[in-house]
Amino acid sequence: MTSLYPGHFISFEGIDGAGKSTHVDAFCKLMQDRFPGKEIILTREPGGTALGEQLRSLLLDAPMNLETEALLMFAARREHIAQVIEPALTAGKIVISDRFTDASFAYQGGGRGLSIQKLNELEQWVQGRADGKLLQPNLTILFDLPGEVAEGRRSKVRAPDKFEKMDLNFFDKVRQEYLRRAKEDPKRFYLVDATKTPESIWGDLQAIEIKI
Repeated sequence: MTSLYPGHFISFEGIDGAGKSTHVDAFCKLMQDRFPGKEIILTREPGGTALGEQLRSLLLDAPMNLETEALLMFAARREHIAQVIEPALTAGKIVISDRFTDASFAYQGGGRGLSIQKLNELEQWVQGRADGKLLQPNLTILFDLPGEVAEGRRSKVRAPDKFEKMDLNFFDKVRQEYLRRAKEDPKRFYLVDATKTPESIWGDLQAIEIKI
């Protein structure tokens, strides 16, 4: 996609257990090595700001109405864009975010069943610019993994949050919504076969051509 800013925006996506967080730090270092003149900003959603981190603790653990959950996700995102992402991109920096809006479509839409139309409206409202264009990542790296494989991986990690406790059917629907988004915008998405070994996945990440 054509960049709307001097900077470059990359997001990491995938269902819980897909392994994206295993590689994000190393990928930041890779980008720093490739583009030594650029500052790298690593951030995450929900979170990324003081307010966003407070909302993150609520979103990941507190029970709430589905629409409340979606609205809080996008409220945290609006603050994230205003305070971190847009200023960094305007200054020519490389922003790498562990999750962005595709996660809301996947989890609140695909997994929980919230209307995709409502999510589209929130996306337009929160990410829409004065010129009518939509702030989206230049590149979204999607770690794709079957739900049953991810389930086995999640069982070996720390205490799960409320999303990680969801059943296999939930994660199958999350995955399918991710894949729908990727099919809808193939130029933005780079699919990683997350069933591979970490070494093989890292090789795939190193092979991505990024022009800035």
